[in-house]
Amino acid sequence: MDWRTKLLNPTQIARQDYNSLVTPVYRGSTVVFDDQSSIKDDWQQSEKGYSYGLYGTPTTLELAARISQIEDARHTFIVPGGQSAIALVYFAYCKSGSHALVPYSAYGPNKAMAEGLMKGLGVEVEPYDPMVGKDIKKLIRKNTTLIWCESPGSVTMEIQDIPEIVKVAHQKNVPVALDNTYAAGVLFDAFKFNVDISIQALTKYVGGHSDLLLGSVSVRDENAYKTVGPIYMQLGLAVSPDDCSLALRGLQTLALRLDQLEKSTLEVALWLSKNDMIDEVYHPALDTCPGHDIWKRDFTGSASVFSFTFIETISSKEVQEFINSLNIFKIGLSWGGVTSLAVVYPDLDRPNKDFGGRLVRLNIGLEAVNDLISDLDEAISTIRL
Repeated sequence: MDWRTKLLNPTQIARQDYNSLVTPVYRGSTVVFDDQSSIKDDWQQSEKGYSYGLYGTPTTLELAARISQIEDARHTFIVPGGQSAIALVYFAYCKSGSHALVPYSAYGPNKAMAEGLMKGLGVEVEPYDPMVGKDIKKLIRKNTTLIWCESPGSVTMEIQDIPEIVKVAHQKNVPVALDNTYAAGVLFDAFKFNVDISIQALTKYVGGHSDLLLGSVSVRDENAYKTVGPIYMQLGLAVSPDDCSLALRGLQTLALRLDQLEKSTLEVALWLSKNDMIDEVYHPALDTCPGHDIWKRDFTGSASVFSFTFIETISSKEVQEFINSLNIFKIGLSWGGVTSLAVVYPDLDRPNKDFGGRLVRLNIGLEAVNDLISDLDEAISTIRL
């Protein structure tokens, strides 16, 4: 055999019995088969074997299996990000002429997709009050094919009565999808409450270090699996095995990080709630948060992100000055990482509520909590009356 041919021989020469604690990073698009009759092109690689890297390598499927195990799901699909997870669910359950429901407190890009892409495809996505509970039955139509939930809600942190919404929706044979990113798939047991689809932006707590973009779509049963799977295949939602490897590493420290983040975040939130410059604090563990009693009933803990508003005598310009005065807190979007972040929402749209540019969202990281409180205190002092 010519040396040039030897260079391209895919047969592995080294021993393959290396039993590592860490899942190897399998990079590859092409799968080699033993013979022509063995060739297949099927997205159900967990059951039928590997066919093509587009549907996942062993690294990807290991991450999917572990997320599925944690959430007690039938199956988990790994996708390029939280937004692609949302898109996959929309495309799997909605078609032209469909009606869907989404809480007005949902993640902004979800609402943007509803008002943009989905509307353009002939799907009507109607916003609803996240605190509607069992009265959501009044909003369900004959052509309703999907109900979105997100609890806590994005930025304003409303806790939804998921069990009641699911109960009513299933009486009408309407599936319920939950953005469960805040709970990291563990602080709220979506499938215990019969949610049909649970999505996460793995970018947040599972990744945990602000260095990857991934999402997951976990399904409750075989029906949801067969509904989502073919669309997953058709959309070509390939992910990087390197990013999946980072997410697998993140899972190893997820419990420790969530415990510490909960403790530190509660301490910061309580401190802010006692500050005379602060009007309201929206943290699920505080009774000032909409749906606090539901949180106590359904959740097993809280996470790192929450919001607060300054008193009305503070102008939006002064809030911007507060943000710019922070030192340890970095100014940035996203959350769930080890670094504390702060961002103001000057144009937050909520029915019958004008925050006047005074609402700030914080992500608490793993810094010493006393340092974080001192940083906030010093920044507040720059606008103190």
